[in-house]
Amino acid sequence: PTWTDRHARLPSPTMNPRDVAPPEGEQPQADWQTQGQQWLSGVKEAALSTLASGGKKDEDEVYSPFAGLQKSQVLQECRVFNDPQLNPRVCSQLITKILYLLGQGEVLSRSESTSVFFGVTKLFQAKDDHLRRMIYLVMKELNPSAEEVIIVTATLTKDMNSKQDLYRANAIRVLSKIISQTDPTMLGQIERHLKQALVDKNAFVAASALVSGIHLIRVNAEVVKRWVNEVQTALQSDNTTVQYHALALLHMIKKQDRLAVSKIVASLTRSPIKSPFAQCLLIRFVKKVMDEDGGSQERDRGLLEYLESTLRHKSDMVIYEGANALCGLPNVSQRELTPAITVLQLFLCSSKPTLRFAAVRTLNRIAMIHPSAVQPCNMDMEGLINDSNRSIATLAITTLLKTGSESGVERLMKQITSFMCEIADEFKVIVVDAIRAMCIKFPQKHRLLMTFLSNMLREEGGFAYKKAIVDTILHIIGQIHEAKEAGLMHLCEFIEDCEFTALSTSILHLLGVEGPGTSEPASYIRFIYNRVVLENATVRASAVSSLAKFGVQLPALRPSILTLLKRCLYDNDDEVRDRATFYCKMLEEMDAHDGQAFGFPAADITLKPLPVPLIAVERALEQYLAAPSDQPFSVFEVTMSAEMIAAERKAQLEESRQAHADSGSGPPPAKAGPKEVGEIDMVSKLPQFAHVGTRFGASKPAALTDPETEYAVSCTKHVYGEHTILAFDLHNTVEDQLLKNVTVQLDLSGVPGVGVEAEVPCPELHFNQQGACYACLRRAEPVPTGSLGCTLKFEVCEVDPATGEPRVGGATYEDEYALEELELMAADYMRKAFVADFRSGWEGLGNAGEEVQTFTLSHNSIGDAIKAVVEFLGMEVCDNTGSPQEGATTHTVLLAGAFLTGAQVLAIVNLRMETNGRNVGMRLSVRSEDKQISEFVASCVA
Repeated sequence: PTWTDRHARLPSPTMNPRDVAPPEGEQPQADWQTQGQQWLSGVKEAALSTLASGGKKDEDEVYSPFAGLQKSQVLQECRVFNDPQLNPRVCSQLITKILYLLGQGEVLSRSESTSVFFGVTKLFQAKDDHLRRMIYLVMKELNPSAEEVIIVTATLTKDMNSKQDLYRANAIRVLSKIISQTDPTMLGQIERHLKQALVDKNAFVAASALVSGIHLIRVNAEVVKRWVNEVQTALQSDNTTVQYHALALLHMIKKQDRLAVSKIVASLTRSPIKSPFAQCLLIRFVKKVMDEDGGSQERDRGLLEYLESTLRHKSDMVIYEGANALCGLPNVSQRELTPAITVLQLFLCSSKPTLRFAAVRTLNRIAMIHPSAVQPCNMDMEGLINDSNRSIATLAITTLLKTGSESGVERLMKQITSFMCEIADEFKVIVVDAIRAMCIKFPQKHRLLMTFLSNMLREEGGFAYKKAIVDTILHIIGQIHEAKEAGLMHLCEFIEDCEFTALSTSILHLLGVEGPGTSEPASYIRFIYNRVVLENATVRASAVSSLAKFGVQLPALRPSILTLLKRCLYDNDDEVRDRATFYCKMLEEMDAHDGQAFGFPAADITLKPLPVPLIAVERALEQYLAAPSDQPFSVFEVTMSAEMIAAERKAQLEESRQAHADSGSGPPPAKAGPKEVGEIDMVSKLPQFAHVGTRFGASKPAALTDPETEYAVSCTKHVYGEHTILAFDLHNTVEDQLLKNVTVQLDLSGVPGVGVEAEVPCPELHFNQQGACYACLRRAEPVPTGSLGCTLKFEVCEVDPATGEPRVGGATYEDEYALEELELMAADYMRKAFVADFRSGWEGLGNAGEEVQTFTLSHNSIGDAIKAVVEFLGMEVCDNTGSPQEGATTHTVLLAGAFLTGAQVLAIVNLRMETNGRNVGMRLSVRSEDKQISEFVASCVA
């Protein structure tokens, strides 16, 4: 017999065994056990027959009772709901088909849904329990309208008062869901029944009422909050499910009252809870309360002792939840972590994969903050490298990379080599990211790790995997100066057989920028020119640009570069030919005009980005062609409008968000400054600010309003040689207002030596739209600091919220809104600078320009003090001194920066924890070429 024939003899999996009709001439079996044995015997017979015949079922040939099911056919079959003599088995099967269609994404129109709903309501007259449960299920999925609810409410209310617990519990769930989706005001009609159900002796009924309350509190919180006494009674139930849902509902009722939540949590931690589910929920509430209370100095000892006591619970689930909560506490110390890590270490050796995965994932997270605390688990995690679950093995390896010692790097790399061949690309990317962190942690091992990454590049892999490796090598090159030449050579070898155009072009660009500055720049030219000969047009064009950068920066190699570029003049691709022609002419101009090309420094043309976005260049070209002049067109004279800047910023932000989403790192900040999105200096391209010159730096956006206010304002400071431009980002959240001529009025009395030179208002600011206005400050003093008073001024025009257009005859009036003060800080005049050898640089500056001062900082940990000092000074942390050891009472931070005048500034910050545990003593030593600069930097901390 065929596979289909054999299955035709078996009952449908959706049938009730009581509904299987016996063959003619046989008496129906009353015993369910006998029918079950017959069904199992049939399945066994079919399986043995398949094996005996040598047949092999195709993987795609999966038997389904709903194969080929059509919505129109099922809707026609719904007529059986109107039969005078209902067949419960047929009706149950039909409802099953409807639920299947809805689960597969089929959408019923309003008329179809109404027809099915009315048909199902007629089935309440049947007394079959199985059919009644199917009725409840389908009514929850049909989402009836408010008019249809009235018909079924009476029946469901009757079932809520039934003597059968099955009817009562299901009726509560269904009616509550229908009310929450249609008319929440109807909750008052059934409130009495729900309050009785909350304290019902039957656990199924009580749990159903509690779950309904959890759903209903979102739509009618006032009524549900009156059930607090009944919920507290249900919390004392012996049933684990009832206790769990009661705790969840009680927290939702009280969550707006922080003090009430703290009292409930404190009382429940003193009285034992039997349900392990409720224990896990309580642990989460305890952690939330401790998070809100602040750092370790103010931590509630009673709650901390409760979390530690959960580590001795008999349920693995509760133990892990307690350990995870301890590991996630803010400012957690290594002493507080020790009991949790001990428990997680035991889980690493568990026979259950879920426990091993949960433990290693938590340890992986802790290793980023307290690597020394996780080191005792390294031996156990090494045993997980060969775990059959690849997720567990990947987390174990990445944790070892974060916690391993410098002496064990080589042994760990050998273990990883065989593992990398067995996992998917997505896991490989995680390992590569961990190797990047290890290389920065142990810079002396960069040769070993770079060789490992180079070998991984030669293996098979997708674009995301290869891009992660290339990005890691680029990051190492940027952080470790000694790794530059080796890293560039590894990348050169990779592009010899790289199949990804995007990676090849980015590497060629890097070679053009970094290659000329190496000890043997000529060694890279062969690799670059091979791309001109062997690759596609996109890569060839990128290779031509890279060769030209060598020619611009290395006069000795310029004749050879010219020869190679002239060979590209006859390329098949227009872009390649155009680039080759342009660069050949430019290099020839450089030889003839002492490094100048077309009247500009050649390095500015090739090595620096365009001073304005391409859209602004295109707009300017269109205007120039429409009205030609005797003056040649120059990209350095292109200006931008405020609207164009806003559109470009929006596009950059969207691109940044997309990049974050693609990398899986989560969403970027809602508002990013120039440093975050790589923004070029567009502000100075406004016609009003065209005279300010080259931008020195830009700050991060500083919020001048609270997030919940009707007008949101933030400011980015752009610093130039003699000017500071304040760019105010505006957001209108008032629906019935249109703001016009929006400006920020500045009170300059707190900062002497500063004056407003020009302003650019925001013409219109619609509801839920972003806008910007600008103010240009001229600095009479070189580096003024202080607080600027800010007031938002605008004209209010009332609009129709439905259309967004101004009301006819609506009034327009002037208004203002007070903003927070804006600080001009020392960090605004400092730019981060990388120093390869800090000690040599420090000695080279000498002590003639040194300034030393001592301070007391109001921070309860050295880590917090380091973050505050680095952010305030705006300098770069050198030699990986930004992270203190766990439990350290002293630490030294090395900082480097470039001042507004171009002078190099170095600083040594010596920190010491005070005995009271609330303050940090700081000794700040600053050196620069100019004694006044050192004094300014040191005095600003005060």
